[in-house]
Amino acid sequence: MQNVKLNEEVNFNYYEDKYSKSITYHFLKRVIDICGALIGIILLSPVFIIITIAIKIDSKGPVIFSQSRVGKNDKLFKMYKFRSMVVDAEKLLIKLKDKNEMSGPMFKMKNDPRITRIGKFTRRTSIDELPQLFNILKGDMSFVGPRPNLPSEVAKFSDYHRLKLLVKPGLTCYWQVMGRNEIDFEDWIRLDIKYIEERNIWRDIKLIFKTFLVLFGDKNAH
Repeated sequence: MQNVKLNEEVNFNYYEDKYSKSITYHFLKRVIDICGALIGIILLSPVFIIITIAIKIDSKGPVIFSQSRVGKNDKLFKMYKFRSMVVDAEKLLIKLKDKNEMSGPMFKMKNDPRITRIGKFTRRTSIDELPQLFNILKGDMSFVGPRPNLPSEVAKFSDYHRLKLLVKPGLTCYWQVMGRNEIDFEDWIRLDIKYIEERNIWRDIKLIFKTFLVLFGDKNAH
């Protein structure tokens, strides 16, 4: 992986050219995204219905939680998830800032009191991420790519961190299958850059299948 110092000013044009891929790669990747998202939505529709009912029974509030995230080239989009927290979770975050267990601009807390009962299950199994199949279908995201960050997090990025914004964000990535919240922020970014450098169709397919293997019962998911 390219050795770039974290505080070094980055020439984005150079890296955009360096990380560019063929038209064939982007075409096949989009075909996989569209076909995979459609098949996933159809096959998993019973799961969508069951989780919808469970969330409505478990706590007050909407079933789907949407939040602004930063995509490729700083483009903002609404990312969808099954709601796994109480409705005023973002307001309660202020009181929990000192309990952050993740380095960098991210906030992660293993026993976050804002998470609902059904939310603990959907997060552990990553079922809460399933509505992002619609983000993939729309073209905001891909199946494989760096996980999208909040605008407030991106505002604290160094130039090196911002290299991950050169590609479309994804549902899964190296971080997703190699430890998730056990990986600190800087290593997470390095894994994202590593993926961007190494990506190809076969690697994407392998990552998708590997994600299924670690999907259920991941002790690092919270």
